[in-house]
Formats: sequence, structure tokens, C-alpha cells
Amino acid sequence: MSDNRRKFLKAAVSSAMAAGLVTVSSAALAGKPGMEKCMGIAKAGKNDCGTSQHACAGQAKEDGDAEEWVYVPEGTCNKIVGGTVKPSKKKS
Repeated sequence: MSDNRRKFLKAAVSSAMAAGLVTVSSAALAGKPGMEKCMGIAKAGKNDCGTSQHACAGQAKEDGDAEEWVYVPEGTCNKIVGGTVKPSKKKS
């Protein structure tokens, strides 16, 4: 096997593993009871999920964007200046 092919395979495997870790960590947070989505407090690049502007975590462009959100323990968001609890999409 050529060196270029080995390098390519190593890069592909590393990328697949990294993508899996990101998926697992965000899924673990999302399913954790006792957490709520808090909008308006995320730092640039530190948001937990997508918005109408983008589809992925870590893509917030500026600090405190009203649409960006992060998970915080329930009851915490309303205690943070600028924080707003994101409404749930659950159907009644």
C-alpha cells in the first residue's frame, strides 16, 4: 500500500471517529433530564446546537446572539442576565 493511500485511510478513520464523538456528546446532553435550553447567553463558537442560521453546534458567530442557545441546569437560565428559556417543541 502506498504512503499516500495510508495517509488518506488514517485521515478518514480519524474523521469518522471524531464525528462519532461529537454525536455522542451532544446526544448525551440532549437526553439528560434536568437540563433546559437557554437562549441569548452563548459565547461565539460555544453554542450547543443549530439555529435558522446554521445546523451545527459551535457555529455561533457572536457572543449573546438571541437565537443561539446552550444547555444549562433547569431553573438556571432565568437567573442569567439576557437568558431566555427556549420553548419546547413537544406536542400536547
